[in-house]
Amino acid sequence: MSSIVWLASYPKSGNTWVRAFLQNYLDGAVEPSDINALDKYFADDSKPYWYERHTDRSIEELSLHEICRLRTQVHRDIAASRAGSVIVKTHSYLGAFEGESLHEMSVTAGAIYILRNPLDVVISLADHFGLSLDQAIGFLNNPMTGSPTDEANVASILGSWSDHVESWTKSEGPSLHLVRYEDLILRPVKTFGGIIAFLKMRRHQKTIKRAIQFSSFRELRQQESRKGFIERSPASQRFFRSGKKNQWPGKLSSDQIGAIVQAHRQQMSKFGYLPAGY
Repeated sequence: MSSIVWLASYPKSGNTWVRAFLQNYLDGAVEPSDINALDKYFADDSKPYWYERHTDRSIEELSLHEICRLRTQVHRDIAASRAGSVIVKTHSYLGAFEGESLHEMSVTAGAIYILRNPLDVVISLADHFGLSLDQAIGFLNNPMTGSPTDEANVASILGSWSDHVESWTKSEGPSLHLVRYEDLILRPVKTFGGIIAFLKMRRHQKTIKRAIQFSSFRELRQQESRKGFIERSPASQRFFRSGKKNQWPGKLSSDQIGAIVQAHRQQMSKFGYLPAGY
């Protein structure tokens, strides 16, 4: 049985962008890789087919507790499905729900955790889920937040943005690699290259630079415009929006900024996200 390296993040924090980069890197970056073929290299612990083999009921009929009870078996299945380490996307926080562990640690080798300024996350969340900004702030701030089960995904247990970030980052060590979304923009070669080093892949600087180019938001948007993207939410017009940092000034009111800061001050301060004056 192989070991899982989690690619974990709160939704709309850069998980897909990192997978697109890694896909291009592993493909050799001769030409841009197909954004609809991410499952070539990566598994996703929210995909229903992993769960359907363990129940004779429809996934949408299962309770949240029943889904969570199956999750660790699903993780063992994923670990056994490929030789060597397998990179697995997850949006669930690191912990337990109603006594059921959300990640099977016996098959876990490590984790890459991607985080993003919650002031920007909330704007992307609103677009992705078809929410108003105030509704998206409520989503971000709610300790009971989760994503629903539907025909494409089983539920993920998120918690609030702070709960999620703290759960994955509170135990620092060599098995955790922390990536800030903003550093992917500001220092792409160093930051994406650091992911390659953490995964113990052979580092080829030329291939890293080309993979960054082929996974740029311009390229990802163009592909989505031409052929769509299977991970796009039905509530949004497009999955790949802008890929920028500091989108929130002028879009969030002072009251909205204050509501986010009040709920997440500790983690925002820890990771350099507190805006001036708050």
